[in-house]
Parts: sequence; structure tokens; C-alpha cells
Amino acid sequence: MSELSVSIRERYLATLDVIASAAKRAGRSPESVKLVVVTKAQPVEVARAAVEAGAAILGENYAEEGVMKIQSMRDFSAVEWHMIGHVQSRKAGLVAANFNFMHSLDSLKLARRLDRFAGEAGRTLPVLLEFNIGGEESKSGWQASDESRWQGLLAEVADVLSLPNLRVRGLMSMPPLGESAEFSRPFFQTLKRLQEFLSDQFPQADFTELSMGTSTDYEVAVEEGATFVRVGTAIVGPRHYKTETE
Repeated sequence: MSELSVSIRERYLATLDVIASAAKRAGRSPESVKLVVVTKAQPVEVARAAVEAGAAILGENYAEEGVMKIQSMRDFSAVEWHMIGHVQSRKAGLVAANFNFMHSLDSLKLARRLDRFAGEAGRTLPVLLEFNIGGEESKSGWQASDESRWQGLLAEVADVLSLPNLRVRGLMSMPPLGESAEFSRPFFQTLKRLQEFLSDQFPQADFTELSMGTSTDYEVAVEEGATFVRVGTAIVGPRHYKTETE
């Protein structure tokens, strides 16, 4: 194992320990939480080192950068590649044909394009619905900061659920940036309530997964029910570059 892999493994295992402790405090099994190691804006050698260090799921924010890494790492066939960033409609084909999972499905328009391209590729793409629970104009996702308006989300959610080549698995969100991890807690609690609301409205659907929490607040996210946490810099270090603007 390279020196880089050894250092990443130390931080990866430390992150797993934090996740396990948070899960136990919440009365949950540590195995109920999946760690997505975010390798966006990192060179391929860092992504390779992360897998050698034990990472089973890698998260990418930019379609073209992610596809380049996927193609460069075909020898790591067991790795799951998750799209976690905003995807422009024109890049839906890249995501549908190459990624194993998408956390950031943020509109019906994008859903329809992903469905079409996944069908053409002969694939079914598991997705999470992204909701904007902080009310920030800069954030993607269906607007869900006002709980009194959740009923208005149901028509489009039903349309997404009807698409044959997408498999909705749950929800995702990115709360506003705060000065502490505790700042994120009420936003995570809101997403959990939204999960329960949608599960009641669509009992036949699967909203099991909750993707929430990053390097700064993933411990709180686990305490509030996250089943995916997206951790990058705390494991692989600062980003090196950005290869694509979306």
C-alpha cells in the first residue's frame, strides 16, 4: 500500500469510528450507514488510493470528471460510483450510462432525460430526490423549506416514481452552511420529516435512504437518520483542481 493510501486509510477508519459511535448513540446499527468518499476535484491517483485504503463508494460532483475516473479505474470493478452534484440536462446521458447511483435528482425535467438515457443504455438507475430544505436560491432541488407547501410536491414526485428506468430510493439534501455541525441538525430533522411524509403519501414507494451530512456535520447527520454520508476533505484532503464547470 502506498504512503498516500496508508494516510487515507487512517482517516477513513477514523471516520468509520465516528459514524459507528453516532449510530450507536441514536440506537442504530453502524452498518445502516454507508460512507461515500468524495473524490471530486481530486486526481485519479487519489481516487485509486482511496479504494486501496478501503473505500467502496466514491462520490463525484462533475459528470465528465467522474466518467474520466470511472474509465481510468476499470480494474476496480467492485467500486460504486455515485453522482452527488448538480447535473445539467445536457449531461444526463453521461450519468445514466456510467454511474451506479445518483444522489442529486433535482427536477422532473432532469428525471425524464435520465430515464430516457438509462432506457437507451439498458439500465435502471437508482436515484435520490434532492430537496432544498434551507430555502437558499443558490441551492438545487425541489423547494421544501416550507412544510405547509409539501402537498404541492406530490404531483411531480408521482411523475418521477412512474418513470420505468429510474428507481427512487430516498431523499438527499445539503443544508445551509453554518458555523458548527449543530447548525445543520434542524435541517436534517426536516428532511427526515419529509421522508416520513412522502412514505405516508406513497406507501408503495421506497424512500429508505437519506443522503445528508458532509465532512463538517456527518456525525450529526448520522444521529438524525442519515443512511449515506458524503465525506471528502476529512478523508482525502483538500481538493486539487476543478476540471469542469456546470
